[in-house]
Amino acid sequence: MLAALLYGQENLRLEEVPFPTAAAGEIVIKVGTATTCGTDLKIWLRGGHPKMPQPPILFGHEAVGEIVSLGEGVTGWKIGDRVVANNSAPCMNCFFCHRREYSLCPNLVFNYGAFAEYLKIPSPIVKHNLLAVPDDLDNALASMTEPLACVLHGVACSNIQPADRVVVIGDGAIGLMFTAVIAQQSAAEVFLFGGHDQRLQIGEKLGASRTFNYHNLSDVPASVRDLTDGWGADIVIEATGIPTVWETAIACGRPGATINLFGGCPRDTTITVSTEQLHYNALTLKGVFHNTPTFVREALSLLASRVIPFELLISYYRPLKDLEQVFENMKNRQAIKVAIEPG
Repeated sequence: MLAALLYGQENLRLEEVPFPTAAAGEIVIKVGTATTCGTDLKIWLRGGHPKMPQPPILFGHEAVGEIVSLGEGVTGWKIGDRVVANNSAPCMNCFFCHRREYSLCPNLVFNYGAFAEYLKIPSPIVKHNLLAVPDDLDNALASMTEPLACVLHGVACSNIQPADRVVVIGDGAIGLMFTAVIAQQSAAEVFLFGGHDQRLQIGEKLGASRTFNYHNLSDVPASVRDLTDGWGADIVIEATGIPTVWETAIACGRPGATINLFGGCPRDTTITVSTEQLHYNALTLKGVFHNTPTFVREALSLLASRVIPFELLISYYRPLKDLEQVFENMKNRQAIKVAIEPG
């Protein structure tokens, strides 16, 4: 079968690889649609990810497809079922899983290879994070289940209250999803900061109270204070994964603010935090990673409800052979998410 393999920084190759075989507890799906993600872009640009094996490795992690093979012992599913599989599953038996902190499970099983004609789903994911796609939900939307689950986890960890003023920094798919979910779930005002006017316009359609192009601002934290009676935001969501932007996010918070440092930064990077500001302003800095089985199910349900027009995030559809050009376009901010259709 044809599949995308990542060999290193901006080194993506389409190759013929063996067709996957379902071992006990596993399934194989024929990929209908695999959507690109900002995390995929970062992995492509950086040549890897802390939670991935070393390249070369099968690439992509958001996919919807039909079951074509069932391993021994798989029950509750049949050939032809249309499913979405999260890209990971916790072990359910460790210290963290017993405390329902599933995203911290040291035994998380990750799965890659969505940018391919077929994808094998490991047994733990089949058991805990494989879901049937509703008949009236198209593949591209259903494929967004994993990133939306991460966003729902991030929102839940941010402790947003009615009338809060929330700053979201980043107008990629994740920042736009945060904007949409917060606007839909709470009475909070959402101020979206990004660097691309067309994406900011989508943010307005998704519920942002106001949007700001940081290219037109000399001082983002000062602009936030101007919006918030001189105090700063109640909640700040960082959704870029750039260390300097983490520092900007911290500077945007009011005394007592919660700063959700959601965007994953490159390996071995650091930031500088004022101890005086952190202590005397009683800031809460939170790193939030990944998702949990509960949020995976909530994400698919939210997508199926069509309450939020997440289709605005799909820039276009392309065949698998165009994948390298798709990532070049994403690098140049010419696409948000792209639906890859291997068939």
